[in-house]
Amino acid sequence: MIRTRSLPADGSRLRRLAPLGLPAAWGAVAVAWRFGCPLARQPGLPMRIATSVVFVTVGFGMVLGMRRGLVRELDRVRAVAAATQRVLLRPPPARLDGLALAAGQLSASRGASVGGDLYEAVATPYGVRIVIGDVRGHGLAALGAVVAVLGSFREAAHDEPELAGVLRRLERALERHLRERARDEHPARAGADPEHPAAEEFVTLLLLEVRADGRLAVLNCGHPGPYRLGHRVERLPVGDPLPPLGVLPLPAAIVPYAAARLLPGETLVLHTDGAEEARDRRGRFFALDAALAAMPGEAPAAVVRRVHEELLHHTGGRPADDIALLVVRNDRVRVPAQPAEPGLRRPRPAPSSHC
Repeated sequence: MIRTRSLPADGSRLRRLAPLGLPAAWGAVAVAWRFGCPLARQPGLPMRIATSVVFVTVGFGMVLGMRRGLVRELDRVRAVAAATQRVLLRPPPARLDGLALAAGQLSASRGASVGGDLYEAVATPYGVRIVIGDVRGHGLAALGAVVAVLGSFREAAHDEPELAGVLRRLERALERHLRERARDEHPARAGADPEHPAAEEFVTLLLLEVRADGRLAVLNCGHPGPYRLGHRVERLPVGDPLPPLGVLPLPAAIVPYAAARLLPGETLVLHTDGAEEARDRRGRFFALDAALAAMPGEAPAAVVRRVHEELLHHTGGRPADDIALLVVRNDRVRVPAQPAEPGLRRPRPAPSSHC
């Protein structure tokens, strides 16, 4: 067992040392040519030119070999990172309990497909439960909080009968993460001030439950409300906001806002604040509601794709913050009125009397 574990470590160590070995080999070839070859010691311009040609040829070949090795290593690292990111922020299923879903994210960190935003949707006995959130900051530094919140949601959504219980589980998971971060970043252990202090980390999120009849239960922790696309585009009411997780403790009594509905054929667009705070070169904000108004009847995947395209065009391809979208369309069929059971007759109206 010990030998099996040591082999990958030795192999990775050799791969890291390989780029250093190429310049050393180049230097060895140069020394061998200069002192081991009698022709190299002959004076005159032709021999100096020949020596330079040999050095340049050998050096160029070694640089190409080193570049190919680095490119292969980079491709392996990117493949591993992409697989890890797909597991962490996996795309929702295209259909979930009669709902059509699609989601996507634009990361502010170059080369990363996930960052400080999170989303997930799961079907439970209590309805389809959805979370979308935004960790303070952006990019890879916020992944720890994303992992803590998403991991807790994927368990609590199935275990907790009340939406408030799910939210309290998320709060406890984030608190554990922040305590561990604070312990690891303590000067006695880290030896320096942390670049991203855990004391400044918090999460805004929207927790939503879509029930079988289209009724919505919503808990909002300082997150922007979603848009509902029906006959018109409107901001969905989500009730009074709770504090973001990690800022203040949740109140003792948590009551979800339950006055909204998602009727069959209507679409719900959940987003993080990066979508509406994206600016162009002139400092103008992105008009998300106007962009959605130009997409009537679009499928959820098409809405995500088109909004991303317009956001990239608006920001010149470089958003300043992570942007996440999750689109839900109610494809459930209206339940018709139940007919009378067989064997039962409806009462006939009394015959009218004529004078």
